[in-house]
Amino acid sequence: MAYQAVLNGHTVLFTTAAQMLGDLAALDSDSLLRRRLRQYAAPDLLCVDEVGYLSYSNRHADLLFELINRRHEKKSTVITTNKSFAEWSEVFPNAACVVALIDRLVHHAEIVPIQGSSYRHKEAQERATNKQIRKKKSGAPS
Repeated sequence: MAYQAVLNGHTVLFTTAAQMLGDLAALDSDSLLRRRLRQYAAPDLLCVDEVGYLSYSNRHADLLFELINRRHEKKSTVITTNKSFAEWSEVFPNAACVVALIDRLVHHAEIVPIQGSSYRHKEAQERATNKQIRKKKSGAPS
């Protein structure tokens, strides 16, 4: 999706949730934080990968809410997550803004649930199978 957006002349930023939220949370001055939020809010498409693999503090939740709120109804945002929205309270425990954050994310959204095996797991299985085949061909003990 991001690749196609770039090919069509749109600006795109791809980042992981951990990288972006860690970057924002590390800023200790309001002016630096506002400037960095503007940078994350600027691209036509912002792709935030891996929301849900780690849990975050209330500050992280507030920062994500602020960013999504700035982009809401102005720019496109893609979020990838391994959690249903009902489980986001585990990702952002005790964060008061989670309901409002989800509300803005799903407003005018296309939600695309993806079911299936991990391609990484599939590739690892194929490598293991190929290794066994090579061993058998070379006559090496299994």
